[in-house]
Amino acid sequence: MAKFVFELEAVLTQRQREERDRQLAVAALERRRLELEEFIRGCQRRIEQEREDLRGQLGSGEERARVDMDDVRVQANAGLHLVARAQRAAIELAGVHRRLETARTTLIEATTSRKAVERLRDRRYEAWLEAQKKAEAAEVDELATMRAGRKDAP
Repeated sequence: MAKFVFELEAVLTQRQREERDRQLAVAALERRRLELEEFIRGCQRRIEQEREDLRGQLGSGEERARVDMDDVRVQANAGLHLVARAQRAAIELAGVHRRLETARTTLIEATTSRKAVERLRDRRYEAWLEAQKKAEAAEVDELATMRAGRKDAP
């Protein structure tokens, strides 16, 4: 029996490769998004810890007289530095979100293109199978006709 050959197999392979590349791009952006979100959460935790430390250093009542203002200033600057880093990460995260949406859109387009070629291949395979069945049926009919013709011959 003949073997089915899809003449657009190279196109299908290219579309599969393109879809895989798009998946990898989305995965890389997702990974970066998760890293930035975790970094921002860590900054928020450290900022809160810095504030608690600052409150502890400032104390209340009699302890205030003995507070070293240089330590308080260093502590406050550290907190401000963390806030600035978190803000920069948040801005970068917004950019990653925009790129991620674009990457997801191109992934959907690549998937749609691949599926279109796969559907074409499936339809052509079904048509090929039907043609094979018809050819086989025609051969069987021809053999039956030849056999019947031999029986009738003198």
